[in-house]
Amino acid sequence: MRAEDADLPLLAHDDPAFAGERFHEVLDDLASRSWLVRSDLGYLVLGREPGMALLKDRRLSFPAVELLELQGVTDGLVSAAFTPRQVERLRPRLRAYLAQLWQDIAQEGRCDVVTALARPLPSMAIAELFGVPGDAALLARWSGSLQAVFDMDMTAKRAEIEAASEDVRDYVLDLVARRRQQPGEDLISALAHHEQGGDRLSDDEIVTLASSVIAGGTDTTESQLAHGLRLFAGHPDQWNRLGDDPALAEQACQEVLRFEPIAPFTARLVREELELGGIVFPVGTVIFICAATANRDPLTYADPGRFDIMADRGGAQVVTFGFGAHFCAGAHLARAEIIEALAFLAPRMRHLKPDGEPVFGTPTGIYTMRSLPVRFTPQEPAEPPPLTPAPG
Repeated sequence: MRAEDADLPLLAHDDPAFAGERFHEVLDDLASRSWLVRSDLGYLVLGREPGMALLKDRRLSFPAVELLELQGVTDGLVSAAFTPRQVERLRPRLRAYLAQLWQDIAQEGRCDVVTALARPLPSMAIAELFGVPGDAALLARWSGSLQAVFDMDMTAKRAEIEAASEDVRDYVLDLVARRRQQPGEDLISALAHHEQGGDRLSDDEIVTLASSVIAGGTDTTESQLAHGLRLFAGHPDQWNRLGDDPALAEQACQEVLRFEPIAPFTARLVREELELGGIVFPVGTVIFICAATANRDPLTYADPGRFDIMADRGGAQVVTFGFGAHFCAGAHLARAEIIEALAFLAPRMRHLKPDGEPVFGTPTGIYTMRSLPVRFTPQEPAEPPPLTPAPG
């Protein structure tokens, strides 16, 4: 049966109440009725198994990545910007930035998580990667506009995307010109002097890569960190446990990524007709794979609707960063930022709790938090005791 002829449930993606708990309630109800639903913009795959199969299927393409490839920027080159080595180099700077942000809110005992912590930290990291630490706020603003290309209905923001793209192009070209004259240890210098097989990257290739780093490295991590702190504010027992043992930050990060993925819907375009689950998808069909339901699949996870950093999830892969050929190149950096933030804040930001109603963004693109007011008891953790010299 062709997809357009199938009797499928309908998702009204533009419902203004489609956020927060209602977001998951609606998806859970739909997923209980069908692995595939229809929307005005395409088809949504809610089942984990068919979704992961489609993410690996070469007959579907990811339009945003195609744009990079058309300009000669390959996945390997993008990934090189976010290697574990590059990320480890940034960790001390992340801790220094967190200490700086903490000083601004510690005395008050309350803040808006989005503006005080989640928004500035990722842009500081990308600015450090580019060697322009003073431009963090500018990069954050551009990221918010460029990320609109991932919205389910990106056409509504076309003018904003195009304007940001032009601004970023001018900015990067100026930066490249300066780095060619005076190179440093930053990513832009590396790209400006990158050579492979006797060929160097063109200005257009560098602009495209830099734009993808700005778009994928700031707004996304901001949103994931904000949602994580929202979850902990609503689960004080989990936050207290993490505060008592910050070494749990890595598994806490994993549970945050599983429970509330900030890219709930990943778009794919059918390039060759395919059949899945008895449904035929013709060429040109737009399909959205839903990470929000895949990460809460009851056949994969025990008690998937419970947020619990101590739960044994069996090592099942979360699909928050994608899966298969188009796994997110910035995953290493995003994880590092979230882990460092949780490990730093939990022992200092004690008794975390909401201080007003959170304001959610729309989950149809990057699932942002527009505001998250919290209150807490500031506490500086005790210094660890000095190491005892070994005898002899």
